[in-house]
Amino acid sequence: MKKERGRRDAADGTVAERTNLTRRQTLAAGLGLAAGLFGAKAQAQEWWQQLPGFASYSDPGPRERRPRDAAADVLDDLREGSMPLRSQEMLSAMADAIERVERVVADGGWPTIPGTRMIRPGDEDDRVPAVRRILVLWGDVRGRRGGGGYSSLALDSELEAGVRRFQSRHGLRVSGRVDRSTLQAMNVPPAARLAQLRMNYNRVRDLLPLKLDDRYVLVNVPGFQAEAVSRHVVEARHRVIAGKPDRQTPVVTANIRALNFFPYWRVPESIANLDVIPRLIKEPDYLQREHIRVLTGSFVGPEVDATNIDWRTVDAKNLRFRQDPGPQNALGLVRIDMPNEHGVYMHDTPMKPLFEQRSRAFSAGCVRVQGVFDLAAWIARDEPNMSRERVEGILQANQPVDITLSRPLPVAFTYVTAWVEEDGRLIFRPDIYGRDQVRELAGDRQREHDPDAPPLPRETLAP
Repeated sequence: MKKERGRRDAADGTVAERTNLTRRQTLAAGLGLAAGLFGAKAQAQEWWQQLPGFASYSDPGPRERRPRDAAADVLDDLREGSMPLRSQEMLSAMADAIERVERVVADGGWPTIPGTRMIRPGDEDDRVPAVRRILVLWGDVRGRRGGGGYSSLALDSELEAGVRRFQSRHGLRVSGRVDRSTLQAMNVPPAARLAQLRMNYNRVRDLLPLKLDDRYVLVNVPGFQAEAVSRHVVEARHRVIAGKPDRQTPVVTANIRALNFFPYWRVPESIANLDVIPRLIKEPDYLQREHIRVLTGSFVGPEVDATNIDWRTVDAKNLRFRQDPGPQNALGLVRIDMPNEHGVYMHDTPMKPLFEQRSRAFSAGCVRVQGVFDLAAWIARDEPNMSRERVEGILQANQPVDITLSRPLPVAFTYVTAWVEEDGRLIFRPDIYGRDQVRELAGDRQREHDPDAPPLPRETLAP
């Protein structure tokens, strides 16, 4: 038996090594120096065309070749590939990216694009050559031999495709238009991006020593996504909703100990005072509409008649608010229990249209998960008789069920605003909480709402 286990472990190690080798080869290709662009023809090129690494344009593939109108409506912001954010491969790729940006900084950076007026596809604008230079440096547009075409003032189809790639990499709405947010991102100086990369390199490095076992869940808050990882391979990713800037989701490491189906929501005191009571003053029927009970003393204390309370003068210290299970519940139909000092957790939500937003900082600190029932089944898949079908059966039965894990599953919430994908693309996300401490990124928290984005639904109170 021990020999058989040893053979399996050795085989697993060989597969893992092959996987890591493939990743390293892919990353090396994506992060290479694009030698073909820097040979004998370099003398005929502008300085910004000669910088290594950032002119390594590659064909974007079918996903980037969508018709303009269709692409503008598609939210495609999850990471791709099987490489975890928390991995030595990611750390090595980020180190290579830092080296490339250091060279750009040393060579003088890139031009600033003046003004705030939008540049639309087909427009002619004096700023277009500067836009093209920046996109070539980032590898979003192919560099041209001899520098031909760089003086063109037209935002042509090739440049529009490059703008789309740039927007996708920076977590912006993919429209192909050089709008205010895109101009703002293009004008972040390379020294600021270098500082951002170094900060996030340290964050990824600090993740590696965490004891997260072979299987774990990692939530990247500013990336608005969660990774389900097994044996150093990402098996699933999910969009998430994180905390508002004034109710930030913390960095935390914990263990998932249970899944609570059809949970009660015990409204935290902070939400009760900041949200529930002020709302009751404006909407007296809110509690009845949302199936929220008012209790005294504790969450299992006697219920009181809310219609007899003057919410303008009430002393709420001894009152507790508890929402009944059901589709209206702020936690949705499942809560992922992960005890920690911050009192945060992951859960379902009835506000699913919010997942259609590109920036998803809407909660009071907890993390809402898209496709949470799939994640719940993945978390508990090693439990007896547990499967996605079992989850569906629980939901159809419409009765509270708690599944306690026999082996708690590690989970980590982290804050990473810059990383590198397996194909070498450098990805940035807005510094929604200002934790990067880079002055030039402050505009990430001041962007105007995109009028073309899906409309925000009326929000319910939620953790």
